[in-house]
Amino acid sequence: MTNLSVNVNKIAWLRNARRGKNPDILTLSKLIIDSGVSGITVHPRPDLRHITPDDVFNLRELTLNQKVEFNIEGNPYSKSNIDYPGFQKIIEIAKPDQCTLVPDSLDQITSDHGWDFIHRDLNQDKDLVEGLKEHANRVSFFVDPEEGQLEGAKNVGADRVEFYTGPYADNPGEHTIEPFILSYNKARTLNLGVNAGHDLDLENLAFFLDRVPADEVSIGHALISDSLIYGLENTLKKYLDICK
Repeated sequence: MTNLSVNVNKIAWLRNARRGKNPDILTLSKLIIDSGVSGITVHPRPDLRHITPDDVFNLRELTLNQKVEFNIEGNPYSKSNIDYPGFQKIIEIAKPDQCTLVPDSLDQITSDHGWDFIHRDLNQDKDLVEGLKEHANRVSFFVDPEEGQLEGAKNVGADRVEFYTGPYADNPGEHTIEPFILSYNKARTLNLGVNAGHDLDLENLAFFLDRVPADEVSIGHALISDSLIYGLENTLKKYLDICK
């Protein structure tokens, strides 16, 4: 069985479109949790395009009370501003179950590539992981399915990796999934947990998990989009059935 963590960014994005309180992210997150998912994921950004720091802290309280995991994604080197205390400070305060490090830039619409250990100072990343583990139960890196990136994640002390599944989701099939199968097997030999996410949906998820039985998938945009067609509760059931 693969755990499903629902990314609630899009709920916050819709709320922020009117600068109001609806849809209420806590009410909907509670409904999502009640469906039987394993966790809630958020990706706070400095521009506050969707999730705000207050959302993070309120959702942390909710997930603790409901006894499900809380996963915070983001760029650990994002700078603070008057409304955003910085990613590492958010982790320090919220103390999530999982911290997923993503190399996104300020102007990216969405994450589109993994962490690059090949061209980075691994000592810097090792120090980063050590610091984050003081506040998060585990640290995961968003990575492309490449052997060198997996070895880099292991060398800096990561507990898990999250495969960036965009290339597979764009054209699902045996050819595009092969790198993920190879990387999954490599990750297991390195004793790394394996998560997956980005553009996984009702059409491509089952094929992926049949060949890459990840520990966890994080799904948000597609799930919220599907809920406009099937309703939120029915959509959650569809995704959970695939993850069983």
